[in-house]
Amino acid sequence: MNITEKILNAHLLSGKLEPGSEVAIKIDQTLTQDATGTMAYLQFESMGVDKVQTEVSVSYVDHNTDQTGFENADDHAYLQSVARKYGIIFSRAGNGICHQLHLERFGKPGKTLIGSDSHTPTGGGIGMIAIGAGGLDVAVAMGGGAFYLAAPKVVKVNLTGKLRPGVSAKDVILKVLERYGSSGNVGRVMEYAGEGVATLDVPSRATITNMGTELGVTTSVFPSDDVTRRFLAAQGREEDWVEIKADPDAKYAEVFELNLSEIVPLAAGPHNPANVMAISSLAGKKVNQVLIGSCTNSSYRDLKTVALLLKGKKINPNVSVGIAAGSRQVVLHLAKEGLLGELVLAGVRILENACGFCIGLNQSPGTNAVSLRTSNRNFEGRSGTKSAQVYLVSPETAAAAALTGVITDPTTVETAPAVAIPSEFIIDDSMFLFRDTASKGVPDAEIVRGPNIGKVPAGEPLAPSMRGVAAIKVGDKITTDHIMPAGSRLKYRSNIPEYSKYVFEPVDPKFHDKALANKEKGLANVIIAGESYGQGSSREHAAMCPMYLGVRAVIAKSMERIHFANLVNFGIVPFTFSNPAAYDGVEAGDALEFEGIADAVRGDGGLVVRNTTKNTSFEVVTKLSERQKAIVLAGGLMKQIASKQKQGGAE
Repeated sequence: MNITEKILNAHLLSGKLEPGSEVAIKIDQTLTQDATGTMAYLQFESMGVDKVQTEVSVSYVDHNTDQTGFENADDHAYLQSVARKYGIIFSRAGNGICHQLHLERFGKPGKTLIGSDSHTPTGGGIGMIAIGAGGLDVAVAMGGGAFYLAAPKVVKVNLTGKLRPGVSAKDVILKVLERYGSSGNVGRVMEYAGEGVATLDVPSRATITNMGTELGVTTSVFPSDDVTRRFLAAQGREEDWVEIKADPDAKYAEVFELNLSEIVPLAAGPHNPANVMAISSLAGKKVNQVLIGSCTNSSYRDLKTVALLLKGKKINPNVSVGIAAGSRQVVLHLAKEGLLGELVLAGVRILENACGFCIGLNQSPGTNAVSLRTSNRNFEGRSGTKSAQVYLVSPETAAAAALTGVITDPTTVETAPAVAIPSEFIIDDSMFLFRDTASKGVPDAEIVRGPNIGKVPAGEPLAPSMRGVAAIKVGDKITTDHIMPAGSRLKYRSNIPEYSKYVFEPVDPKFHDKALANKEKGLANVIIAGESYGQGSSREHAAMCPMYLGVRAVIAKSMERIHFANLVNFGIVPFTFSNPAAYDGVEAGDALEFEGIADAVRGDGGLVVRNTTKNTSFEVVTKLSERQKAIVLAGGLMKQIASKQKQGGAE
């Protein structure tokens, strides 16, 4: 077996590991962050479970740390009180970014992890099967329930050679994105192998698995080898190490040969992580802003490399440069080695150890500005400035631009010596609360609920037939940022009526009003979409808020994995066009009839939709497992759980 099969097989609860078939696996660990965590824990509370059933569950605060308005602080107080009551470890604001912290302090090779953040696959860097999921799926796992996924096709990325100075892991994953793109990879796992693996340290591996999310794959994974062991030993956790490697005769659906020695510095240009181009083709382009950090490139290895490149120098006066470390541990090391001071002397702005600029919560660039970032996404407007041109680059490329003021190939200027992983990391876990009560909880602890903490909305059972309207028509590669904007809107994540006001705000600011008007008329809202609908974040609000506004179906040319699962969880039927050309025959505002929709969901998923505005028909299909069919028919997973509890048959 390959690594993926070994770990999944060891956690298999039901189903067969045959690509495409649904399997259920046991989850060892979960993580949440504050932007998605409040709703996940509200859902967990509604399940009536006394305490978490996982080996480790951690609640991180790393998104809304600016605490603009009372909402963020109230959310954090709620999260802290829930963690204490139910046996969850709580990571305070300022401790760091969830993926970096989990890799450092909790991740274990061979374990399964799901998180309510799409970049949870970072854990694959130490040999975990780590998967991003909607908050409701995480809540179910915390309650001891199974996690369901399609058994994946495993792609072997065979690494040979060694990276040249000035080239790093970010360039590796951009090369993979250049080959596979950001769509069409649903149901795949990228498994890294070959002699080149041993040349990459754990932070580099984690960068690659983190940004594998942008491929749209289920997850990415590296072997657990002596490099992994040394990293865990330096974290004081060598006992957590186990060796995990593929068998010599392991089979793969596909093999991609990648020679590390031949990779050149790359960038992802506006406005998609798969818009990959060579840095040399951009050389000389003026840069206005450089931001280094995020869960992709904020490790000790990355930031020390940048500090060494900037040491004794001054950043270009026309460039604003900010650095956000992934954890306090990274900051403590840089401070101990005198490198934090060197960054300050160079003119760098030291930002909080948080997601911040990556999700548009701060450091928005100027009008038409060029911003180089080491983060993982550059969707249009995500930075907070729609006209900005955001390029995703390596820390080495970012540092070169910070000094020169223009995009510069880092292999053509001074390169930094290789950064070795310390034999012992500085360990201070004081900002992880409730480690002593983890998994046990404090049953009589009071839950703190501010006025922004709302209730979990529940859907309605699917009617036998449905009359609806195409409430909006969108194009290809619509991301969850298009559906539910992040940035300053994140503070409403706990308040669905308020957050729903911003559904599709970047695309159609009037969508909320039109959708509510349709709902009041008894019409179902239907979303019409192109290829790869639902790219990006795991945010279940991109399904929950549309459900609240009366969306009952999405018809797209294709959809991404996490969003498809979230639509099912909230009772929205995820259809695809049987003939993609039919997309052209539907316009926003068209009246649509779904005669026999419930029977279609129960059956093979095929249905003829009648467009009464144009007096035409077209075929759609939804491919659901028997479990998913039951959820959609019930009106969503929360509705199904509530019904079972009412009947005394809760699972």
